[in-house]
Amino acid sequence: MNDMMPKERIRPFKTVKYVLVGIVLCILVGAAGFLGGRHAAQTEKAPQLSAVVLENRLAEISELASVTYTYTNMAQFENSSDFYGVTIPFTTKRFILTYDGTIKAGIDLTKVRIDVSGNDVTVVLPEAEILSHEIDEESVEIFDEKTSIFNPFTVEDFTAFQAEQKRDMAEKALQRGLLEEAGEKAENSIRLLLSAALPENAVLTIR
Repeated sequence: MNDMMPKERIRPFKTVKYVLVGIVLCILVGAAGFLGGRHAAQTEKAPQLSAVVLENRLAEISELASVTYTYTNMAQFENSSDFYGVTIPFTTKRFILTYDGTIKAGIDLTKVRIDVSGNDVTVVLPEAEILSHEIDEESVEIFDEKTSIFNPFTVEDFTAFQAEQKRDMAEKALQRGLLEEAGEKAENSIRLLLSAALPENAVLTIR
């Protein structure tokens, strides 16, 4: 009975064909996956140059891009009432004041302009300026105070004197090159930050 059953023909060439097709498909799928993964990895590694992104990065270094100038000063206040240029007796008031102050200078980072053209990044910085000037109220000490019932101290006396002192100390700081130092530090800090954020083929210019 077994002898009467039809025998299945063996087709070796057809089997080999299927095997080869399967191998080719596996190679194509693997190559597509490899190239796709490589392209995605390169896309992730290549940072996109954007002026907005770079400007946001600069907002993080406001403290690093500024210079702090601290000082201690002593000054004398004196005032008298006069009548047609003649000092009225017993109207003189005066005091000697010592105090500590802090001046912070730098650039206003909101005024920084960044232009991106291909791989060229140009940063235009504003002029350095005094950003803040504060007198430490707890450091204020008054010596040799003299007042007069005919010309007592007023709040305006202290306010005007403080404003005058701040102007004088700011002028001294400027004469010592505070703004030049602040400009150099701001440029160095910005160059350091952006150089780390830009791709290797980017060209950074700061002016």
